[in-house]
This record gives sequence, C-alpha cells and structure tokens, in this order.
Amino acid sequence: MSTGVHVPEYQQDCELVAGEDLARSPAFWLAHVLMAMGKYEEPAERYGVDAAEFDGVVDRLSDPEEPWPVFRVGCGGGHTVHAVYVNWEDGSSVDFFVRHPAWGRLGHLGQCGADAAGPGLAWTELLALAGGVPKDGGVPEDGGVPEDGEGLTDPSERLLLLLPLLGDADLPGEARDTVARALAHCGIRAEAAGDLAAVLLAGQDPVGGPRWSVADGSPVAVCSSPYSPRRVPLALGISADRAEALAAVLGGLRPAA
Repeated sequence: MSTGVHVPEYQQDCELVAGEDLARSPAFWLAHVLMAMGKYEEPAERYGVDAAEFDGVVDRLSDPEEPWPVFRVGCGGGHTVHAVYVNWEDGSSVDFFVRHPAWGRLGHLGQCGADAAGPGLAWTELLALAGGVPKDGGVPEDGGVPEDGEGLTDPSERLLLLLPLLGDADLPGEARDTVARALAHCGIRAEAAGDLAAVLLAGQDPVGGPRWSVADGSPVAVCSSPYSPRRVPLALGISADRAEALAAVLGGLRPAA
C-alpha cells in the first residue's frame, strides 16, 4: 500500500505518495525509461511487456487527478535522491533532486519533460548511486526519506531510475552492456534489452557532449552543458564538510592531474 511522502523543501502545491510499489513491474521500468527520455513511441510487446499493463502504468504516472508518485534512492550518510512524477492539468514532467535533512535546501539534478533541464549525472556518478546501497538502509528518521524496507535498493532498479539524468561525453564502451543487463534484470526481454539500451544511450555524444570536472572551491563536479542545473556545484551553499560527504556519495570525482 502506498504511503504519503513529505519533502519539506519541495515547494509544490501537491500531494506526494511513495511510488515504489509500481517499480515491481517490468511495465513500469519500460514506461519510465521511455517516458522520461522522450522515446514513448517504442512498442511495449517488443520488450516482453504486456501492452495493456504498459498503458495502465503510463496512465498512472501521468494522471493529474492522483497524488504524484515519488521514487527514492537512499545513498548513505542521510542523502536521498528523489524522482517525482509531476502531473499538472496542462503538462507532466519528472523532477530529480538529492536531499539531506541537514541542508535546508534541495540539490537539483534535472528535469525531464517539456521544460527539460540536464544532464544531471556523469556516468561514474550514475554507477556510484546505483551501486551505493547503504548497508544500514541509509534511512535517517526524517520526512521524505525512505523508512526501512522502502525506497529502491536493487542496483539495477536504481540505475534505470536515474538513467534519464545521464549526460557524459566520456561514456565507456561497456555502458551499453551495463544498461542492457539492468534492463533484463528488471524484466525487459533479454533478447531486446541490448537494442533498447542502444536507443536509450543514443544521445550520448563523444565529441560535443557534456563533460564533467571539479574546480577549485568545491569537491562536487560541475557539468559543461549550458542546460544543466549542475553548471554550479550541486546544493550550492552547503558547508564544506557536507559538500565533501556529497562528493563521496557521487563517487568522489577529482580534478585531472
């Protein structure tokens, strides 16, 4: 049963509800990666997903009459990444942000939809967040943060949830296989997972794509893309020790020698 979610810093006139129950279905994962990445025209049956179930998930994720579904990724040290399906009467989007209860602000990672903003993660950061499942569950007792047993703890699910944030000119050769394995693990037909992974990564440009670097003054990487909220350090203005903790959660990218 879904439960209400409270994120004090998320200033929207809306009701939020935990969406992780939806993530048990392969139809959700296909809908998420296609909807969030603007590739909705892909046929569900090709990927081993029932078309009616797929359409039902799409309807729920985009229904302005229902509470907005929130999917959460606990990252350790009190950090939690949220993906919120935003549904107004005149349009929908997906907001991604990272939160820590001590910050008093949100670290905006990006948005998918009509007013898209991104990218929000480098490849190394995506892998760090996907695989960084805290041994203790990473669940401080604070509103908006998953309680024990809630949130996404499967690395493949975490990777696919955050995949729409990816933008990196330095994508490694094994990226397609990594995404394909995550898709297959989440119920996408194995024979088609590689092709879908290629579709989802098709926009990654090794020549003119976004690059990530760490500048003096903050350990948190910034992005070269003019459309990324991470043109400035994530959660700008937090204390130096909290910035170091955030950088560690994101994989600790450091300046090139």
